[in-house]
Amino acid sequence: MLKIKPLDTEDYELIQAAEQVIEKNYRYGKHHIGAAIRTASGKIFSAVHLEANVGRITVCGEAMALGKAISEGEHEFDSIVAVAHPHPHENIDHCWVVTPCGMCRELLSDYGIDMEVIIPYDGEIVKCQVSELLPEKYTSDEPS
Repeated sequence: MLKIKPLDTEDYELIQAAEQVIEKNYRYGKHHIGAAIRTASGKIFSAVHLEANVGRITVCGEAMALGKAISEGEHEFDSIVAVAHPHPHENIDHCWVVTPCGMCRELLSDYGIDMEVIIPYDGEIVKCQVSELLPEKYTSDEPS
């Protein structure tokens, strides 16, 4: 069972930043996920995912937002969210919050084990620590 927390005003602002970046840059077959990350200093960085014809080389929105923040000198992170934009053939008129994939869970925890992730859970949008989404995390540390 996840240790979840309710969202606060800043979390809704982060969701809105992710929605804005994908609504502005959505392209069918290229970009349908937007992500936004808040640093410990309070700055928000948002980005879209990069779809590739060879799925394995697709780069997730969370990784793009994380890299953007790091490239701007930020190295401590508070929280992150990703949203999906509906495709033209879907009968949906708004973005929705999605959980990070397994690779993103690993990546995010490497850069902030205490980072909070905004996710859908039990019919609600909540937040939890990324470590909650990745029990028994892989580590390169030698066993003691």
